[in-house]
Amino acid sequence: MAVPASRYVVYPIPWYSFLIVCGAALAIWLAAREEKRVGLPKDTIVDLALWVLPLGILGARLYYVIFSWSEYRDHPLSAVYVWEGGLAIYGGLLAGLLAIALFCRRKRVSMLQICDILAPGVVLAQAMGRWGNYFNMEAYGVPLRDPALCFFPLAVQIPAEGEAVWHLATFFLESAWDFAVFLCLMLCRRRLFRRRGDVFRFYVLLYAAGRLVIEEFRMDSLYSSGVRVSQLLSLLAAVFVLVYFMHREYARPHPSRALGLLLAGVALLLAVPVLLHTLHVPFMESSLPVLSARALLLAGFSWTSVCSLFLLYGGTAPSEVLYAHH
Repeated sequence: MAVPASRYVVYPIPWYSFLIVCGAALAIWLAAREEKRVGLPKDTIVDLALWVLPLGILGARLYYVIFSWSEYRDHPLSAVYVWEGGLAIYGGLLAGLLAIALFCRRKRVSMLQICDILAPGVVLAQAMGRWGNYFNMEAYGVPLRDPALCFFPLAVQIPAEGEAVWHLATFFLESAWDFAVFLCLMLCRRRLFRRRGDVFRFYVLLYAAGRLVIEEFRMDSLYSSGVRVSQLLSLLAAVFVLVYFMHREYARPHPSRALGLLLAGVALLLAVPVLLHTLHVPFMESSLPVLSARALLLAGFSWTSVCSLFLLYGGTAPSEVLYAHH
């Protein structure tokens, strides 16, 4: 299992495309169930999918091709070979949000409500789609030298110079993180969230916090001017959501608020060296190996961000749960 037996479910259907389609179908099914519960017009989600799916795939591909143009410069036509891999989730999410905005404006429905309904299914689809990277032998991490770590699914074997080298399976780490985010959203959305948009905001911060750390170990990150684009976007997204909740929840009386504000402040302080690291600006000296120091810094920011988010949000009385209500 450390090396996939085949890239194809049944030739010529690749696992990569099959898993993306299955993930999208499952996300639509989950959202359609919520559509009925919250009282949206019938087939709203199905109609929305006709907007989001093509634009999302186009955006994911364009994002990847733009930041990997050297791979396609000599053969531009290969940029349309989506089945060979090369979809960047951030490009798909940004294009998908644009499609949702246009759809909601035309149909006169709440964009925040739609985003809340879609968020759990989207992150579950992301968890499934990452396994497409396994079958395509991509999205893997740094080489592993400790034999105790060389086992599947923590690691995978990648051919290099005639031999198979064990690499950290970053696709698996992100898939596991995404699935954990999915469980969190599903368990909390009907008993915790107080306002429209909160499910989506939690998704943004939780996903970004995990991606920020995992991206550090990937061997095939997308770069722009030497900057890991996904790390920069993850940091900005996490900080934006954290600041939003700090401002919103500041005056709300709850015992956890003070600790939440303290941790959030620590997270924002850590965001400064994280940003400098992401932009490759020298900012710290450490006796630790560079990779370890950076990983600890990123993990520290992500951990404090997630903890402070839940502490800031505090307890929610049943009467305050207003998720997806009109």
